[in-house]
Amino acid sequence: MNTRRLLKRIVKTVFLILVLPFYGLYRLLSLGGNTDATFQSFSQAFSLVPGKIGIYLRAAFFRLACPDTSDEISIGFLTVMSHRNTTIGRGVYIGPQCNIGMCSIGENTLLGSGVHILSGSGQHEIADVGRPIQEQGGRYEKIRIGRDCWLGNGALVMASLDNQVVVAAGSVVIQTVREGDIVAGNPARFIRNRIKNASAFTTSPTREKEG
Repeated sequence: MNTRRLLKRIVKTVFLILVLPFYGLYRLLSLGGNTDATFQSFSQAFSLVPGKIGIYLRAAFFRLACPDTSDEISIGFLTVMSHRNTTIGRGVYIGPQCNIGMCSIGENTLLGSGVHILSGSGQHEIADVGRPIQEQGGRYEKIRIGRDCWLGNGALVMASLDNQVVVAAGSVVIQTVREGDIVAGNPARFIRNRIKNASAFTTSPTREKEG
């Protein structure tokens, strides 16, 4: 381990120790009510801390609070996570002002600013028009975001993505996306596959498919 990585590991360990009292308070408060509601409150509080200090604090807290989550992650200012049952892999970057529902995010995946990952598309039932929607309930689904994906600014995802997927900025994903696919639009549609067409691939994910 080189000097820079060693120093970084020391800093992360220090922040992990600093966060321990907050994590203990979170666990204590969780005993008396809704675990996800308590988790979201702590996530909101940590989201308000700016700069590098905020990034280190959030990485430390989510490392402790979320299952199988690495502390080698970067989560931006004003980004909120709503479910404890969320897993974030090593090397993940999540930009500012994102809203992250129940999901797993694979290693080295990048999320631009303002990305929303919903806990599936069935959170609200609407079939009974005689009852308010908020009283009809729904179900949460743990969405899988694969490794080495790129989700552009403002993307909204409510279905799973396989590895090495690219979602163009502003796209709305409502169906599962296969490995290496580039999708764009509302609803998101297939543009090309970056693995099968690697030799012809350009940096523009919105270029029309050549036929």
